[in-house]
Amino acid sequence: MAFLLLLRSNQMIMSTAKKNYKRITVKSLVDMKARGEKISMLTAYDYTMAKIVDSAGIDVILVGDSASNVMAGHETTLPITLDHMIYHASAVIRAVKRALVVVDLPFGTYQSDDKEALRSAIRIMKESGAHAVKVEGGQEIRASIRRIINAGIPVMGHLGLTPQSIYKFGTYTVRAKEEQEAIQLKEDAKLLEASGCFAIVLEKIPATLAKEVADSVSIPVIGIGAGGGVDGQVLVLHDMIGMTNEFNPRFLRRYMNLYDDMIEAIGQYNKDVKSKDFPNNDEQY
Repeated sequence: MAFLLLLRSNQMIMSTAKKNYKRITVKSLVDMKARGEKISMLTAYDYTMAKIVDSAGIDVILVGDSASNVMAGHETTLPITLDHMIYHASAVIRAVKRALVVVDLPFGTYQSDDKEALRSAIRIMKESGAHAVKVEGGQEIRASIRRIINAGIPVMGHLGLTPQSIYKFGTYTVRAKEEQEAIQLKEDAKLLEASGCFAIVLEKIPATLAKEVADSVSIPVIGIGAGGGVDGQVLVLHDMIGMTNEFNPRFLRRYMNLYDDMIEAIGQYNKDVKSKDFPNNDEQY
């Protein structure tokens, strides 16, 4: 009896233990959810950062349309184009050996025409070598999702606060606090699963609602500002390492403060050049 109890205990430990994947795939993420292993996800937009993120063991790298804000300085994600996204995704793909690389389809490339959505997704996959695409919305983009998936391209959904719809909402505040919107979000999550999406991002919604959604679907649910009851977490890399300092939402944990460190280092370099301290005798040929 004692042996059987020990065997069962070992089986339970093994079922929830982290598996070392040589390459993360969409199936890997589903398996991770089934085992109760949390999924880590960060953004990256260039070769150097992507190489660091991949080397650190992050499961999913999102080439987000947040590049519009972080890399180009736009107020919203709307101005970034398909060509821009392909450029960033291509750089990331060249750096990555393990992580699954997901690329945002930018605003205007999939919302109104499912054929245009497929053409956009195909361009990203063929020209960048990405592994999957991500789209924002539910029922209103169902035809686009199905057409892309039917072509063999994996799709990640995105519900809750959807930045591409910022002018519709008019604010970046928490979504789905009201009952009707919460009901619609749960229905959309089920619809995304039924349509074939391999995962869903939930952004800035109540934690209790996010957990309810994660428990109701078999595909992974990755949260940003959606509490800890989901299957994984995503943050914008530049926010997480403190390269940006003006964005301070409640859900953001800064693991470094690179903004201040870089200001100090660059300022010191400037002083050393001006004072002729750099380069010294050991730093020249």
